[in-house]
Amino acid sequence: MSATLTIGNDLTVHRLGFGAMRITGHGIWGPPADREAAIRLLKAVVEAGVDLIDTADSYGPYVSEELIGLALAPYPAGLVVATKAGLTRSGPGKWHPDGRPQHIREACEGSLRRLRLECIDLYQFHRPDPDVPFEESVGTLAALKAEGKIRHVGLSNVTTEQLERARAIVEIVTVQNRYNLADREHEDVLEACERAGIGFIPWFPLATGDLAKPGGRLDRIAAAHGATPSQIALAWLLQRSPVMLPIPGTSSIAHFDENQQAAAIVLTAEEYAELDAAA
Repeated sequence: MSATLTIGNDLTVHRLGFGAMRITGHGIWGPPADREAAIRLLKAVVEAGVDLIDTADSYGPYVSEELIGLALAPYPAGLVVATKAGLTRSGPGKWHPDGRPQHIREACEGSLRRLRLECIDLYQFHRPDPDVPFEESVGTLAALKAEGKIRHVGLSNVTTEQLERARAIVEIVTVQNRYNLADREHEDVLEACERAGIGFIPWFPLATGDLAKPGGRLDRIAAAHGATPSQIALAWLLQRSPVMLPIPGTSSIAHFDENQQAAAIVLTAEEYAELDAAA
């Protein structure tokens, strides 16, 4: 299986990226406890060869984008920084959808400024807003693309029906939904992405639920590879689909290094099947 995936026919990235949500404070709110450590982590991510970093204006809010711009701009060639709009914050753990065209436009301008970019390679609609017609929100992304402010459009937290409605308006190159070894609610969305050649970015990719209990199948397979359950969970995701783009996030360089090692793990057909049947 290929180690890379080409997004939108022109952005080729390694299939194990980095999620920059956790370089913020507790509850994804405010600045990190150690700002310099967060900057060192971001630099280490790029030095390790990661070429897809995923963030959002709501992480902090604004903190994650600001740190990425500070640590990494001007960006090395080939690095894709993906961000999102469509959620606002009112406190730690408090998220509110806002898909109004005016808000998305203002959010895009803010992300361009914080990330120190003239064009965002991948701009994603973070979550459909039940109070705003879906086509209005997606149409705004299409307009921003036509204006040259974003290069490609992605979606997050959508159904297969919403994906098709969006594709009727603008090319969609990625979908980011919750998906992991223990939670495959959005299997149909992944399958739709496979058929269309759309990158699928699973958020919360390291969740393993009861599968990682001592003596359980995930625990046994991890021991056989000299790996952690989380590494095996990532390896399973990478083998699950050629369009899979996991973006495990962390605030620690040691944990980041551990996650990256998962790309070298190859599960046997028997191990993969055993885990696949476990959900």
